[in-house]
Amino acid sequence: MIQDVTPHVLANQYHHNAVPIDGDWVFFVRGQEVAVRLEGAHGFDVPRVGEPGVLAGTLTYLFALDGVSCWLASRDGAARPPEEYEFVHNRALRMERRGTREQMYAVYTAVHLADWYAKTCFCGVCGHSMEHHETMRAMRCPSCGNVTFPRLNPAVIVCVCDPKRDRIVITRYARGRYVPIDALVAGFVEIGETMEDCVRREVREELGLEVTNIRYYKSQPWGVAGDILSGYWCDVDGDPTIHRDASELGRAEWVGPDQIPGQPDDLSLTNEMMCLWRDSHH
Repeated sequence: MIQDVTPHVLANQYHHNAVPIDGDWVFFVRGQEVAVRLEGAHGFDVPRVGEPGVLAGTLTYLFALDGVSCWLASRDGAARPPEEYEFVHNRALRMERRGTREQMYAVYTAVHLADWYAKTCFCGVCGHSMEHHETMRAMRCPSCGNVTFPRLNPAVIVCVCDPKRDRIVITRYARGRYVPIDALVAGFVEIGETMEDCVRREVREELGLEVTNIRYYKSQPWGVAGDILSGYWCDVDGDPTIHRDASELGRAEWVGPDQIPGQPDDLSLTNEMMCLWRDSHH
């Protein structure tokens, strides 16, 4: 999965007293796009401190990758990426299988933090402009004292199994939503809902199925949606007839192990769960 970068290390602890030095990575983020320099058929690089247009005074510390500090460039127009860099959607980088796993992990995490900073410019209590907290990764309102920390959106990935017929449900999102590749049932956890309740509700809403024997698999950060994903297995309970929610899904069907090609990369929890089930049922 995207976070499995050993022996590389992405250290996401916040260091309020970090100082940019030449060679540090700098992420210029525009929505879901990141400024990169495409290299060869599958490589890319990001701007560095010390290059023309990269102003150290406009940078916000993000994290370190293998001991190299990574920074977020200001969105106020004071800093622009050098001319040889272009804004490329993170989805394009993924689908073209560009860069190393640790580079993609850094991109996804940078996009997550950039989105949070962009949406935390003003206090949600009094509307005053927010400031960076002195010692923590947080934004503080100098007017009312409100402190806001980075947001995580809990969500579930669900592999619905039919053990009697040796099959699982594979889906695709409705046209125009996300990447057109095979997936599993997924959804965000609602306020006041347990993870297991979310599994039952999402399967019921998207597939019209009831499930039982819900069991946890593992979790994954997915920065481009601000998510922390939890993967679950479960078994269909009762009638296995799928009633697809067409507003959410363009495809939803039961498939056997020979009908699961997997996603084009091995970055996602979804792909790992699909392929793990497929490979264990051959």
